[in-house]
Amino acid sequence: MKFPNFKDLILFEDNDFIVINKPPFLASLDERGGSGETNVLRLAKQYSDDAQVCHRLDKETSGALIIAKNPEGYRHVSMQFERRKVNKTYHAVVDGHVIFDQLMVDLPILNDGNKNVTIDRVEGKRAETIFNSLKYYKHYTLVECKPITGRMHQIRIHLATQRAAIVGDEMYRGKPVFLSSIKRGYKLTKGEEEQPIMKRFALHARHLVFKGLDNQDIVIDAPYPKDFATLVKLLDKFDA
Repeated sequence: MKFPNFKDLILFEDNDFIVINKPPFLASLDERGGSGETNVLRLAKQYSDDAQVCHRLDKETSGALIIAKNPEGYRHVSMQFERRKVNKTYHAVVDGHVIFDQLMVDLPILNDGNKNVTIDRVEGKRAETIFNSLKYYKHYTLVECKPITGRMHQIRIHLATQRAAIVGDEMYRGKPVFLSSIKRGYKLTKGEEEQPIMKRFALHARHLVFKGLDNQDIVIDAPYPKDFATLVKLLDKFDA
């Protein structure tokens, strides 16, 4: 995959931090077993020698990601994550018409390793997410997700437990969105195989608030990438 220039991803930069709008399909860090492929950490180190990625987003997830430019910045943000002081807001498109009004899901998550996570009330670690429905379509819902904790796949599995899997998230039984399913009279040309509107699950880290080294709030808004924006635009047009 060809990724944009690192500079073009930057939403915010000062002497201590860079915040980027991570594109989908780009890993945050080296994958286990190090395949040597391009990732955020490698791109960041080419831009700033001491760069460290402060948290992760799943490879398919797009959006706001904090990178520290020095060890002091990294420690400062790590402590905020540990104390749950970083305010994170994600947007997701989910299957079905679901009404969430400050719904708190607090099901413990067990990480079995190998990217497998399950809900486990005995062995699992505490996990809390607050959900609000932002926009209703005929067949889908745009949802705001606020994770209080930061477990692997937390938003994805918590939504799946509410029968509101993220579209395209096959791991949690989310189905992709095809234009033919929302646009009346849509016809494929003969022999053409229809592709989903989005070739990944529809999850985007939209908003982020953390404190800089001067203890002032750094407030970030990450615009939707092209694929997420296209999905929302087509739902607005054909599924409203």
